[in-house]
Amino acid sequence: MKAIFIKLMFITSAVLAFMGCNDNMGDTDNRLASVSTLLEPADGKSVVLEPSASSSVYFEWQTPSVEETGTALYQIAFDKVDGDFSKPVYVMCANNNGFGNYVSVAHKQLNQIAGKVGIKPSDTGTFKWTILSSKGLQSVKAGVENKITVTRLAGFEDVPIDVYVTGEASEGGTDLAKAHKMKAVAGGEFEVYTKLAAGKPFYFTDGKTGTPREFYTADGMVKENGTTTVAKDGVYRITLDFNTGACTYTLVNKITFYFCPDGESLFELPYVGYGVFQAKETVTFKQESWGRDERYKFRMTIRENGGADAEKEVDWGTLNQTDSRPTASSPESYYYLQLFTEVSQWDNKWKLMGDFDGVPATYTVYLTADQPYTHTIVK
Repeated sequence: MKAIFIKLMFITSAVLAFMGCNDNMGDTDNRLASVSTLLEPADGKSVVLEPSASSSVYFEWQTPSVEETGTALYQIAFDKVDGDFSKPVYVMCANNNGFGNYVSVAHKQLNQIAGKVGIKPSDTGTFKWTILSSKGLQSVKAGVENKITVTRLAGFEDVPIDVYVTGEASEGGTDLAKAHKMKAVAGGEFEVYTKLAAGKPFYFTDGKTGTPREFYTADGMVKENGTTTVAKDGVYRITLDFNTGACTYTLVNKITFYFCPDGESLFELPYVGYGVFQAKETVTFKQESWGRDERYKFRMTIRENGGADAEKEVDWGTLNQTDSRPTASSPESYYYLQLFTEVSQWDNKWKLMGDFDGVPATYTVYLTADQPYTHTIVK
């Protein structure tokens, strides 16, 4: 009874406090004023868009006084130069869930907006932006509009749904039916781990039958109708971004089984084809004072910039953090992989089942298109 009384007193106090703070004595605050000043970027600013994920443009505006107009939510809206914002081509919320007076818009987003207003890839064009203030069902457009001029990325208007690697240098050779499918990691963005032969031509297609569209890469960009070569035989991680036209090549020197208790790699998993690495080995758990230690992950040694950069290491660790040994009934997601650019001894590891202590097993890493990146360990 005492607990119920205390709760009732707390609720009553909260209600009274809320009523005391409400200048309208409980009535809905319908005050809403439009933004009158746009601060950043300056009207007419020109931006050459870049494909980097970290590149963005900062937008800021001056909000009306909260004391005079109350609190509102804000959205930034974009439209064609001759548009009136009645049907803007793109709208996004301000920071802080719409309560902020600023937002950073990624170059990739601005590139998409530019496409919506009719600016072609690689071309320069202008559109405008303003701020929409809202409260409840009310909405009002700012009394000012600013223009922004952008030079678009060299992306593609018609982005492929599927992409494959084919050609003489590829794993499937010139047989299109054996082309190596790339993994779709986002809309218009693809990657693949595949083996290529040096000096021989290869290219990319959007299909494995008929007469699909063909693409190639040159000078860090994706282009249509041509072929590409690499200077060194090896396994490569290739990324293609058809939104921006950018591409990267990373030479994969090796993948190893990294045993956390020893802080070192025990063995290499050779590449066996079409994004699969595999080895049959025996792992003996390490005896500690508290028991047997079986923690592990995979370490990849790479050279970026097509193999021209210095060698570096990255980790393939668990996508779903765990500190438990798996069982025969553990979900497949236990073994899902995630790439970590910072290596460590203990972070993002798995544990081996007790059945694999000192027992030969086949260790397989699957970096393939039609399933999550994952791995298996079987006797």
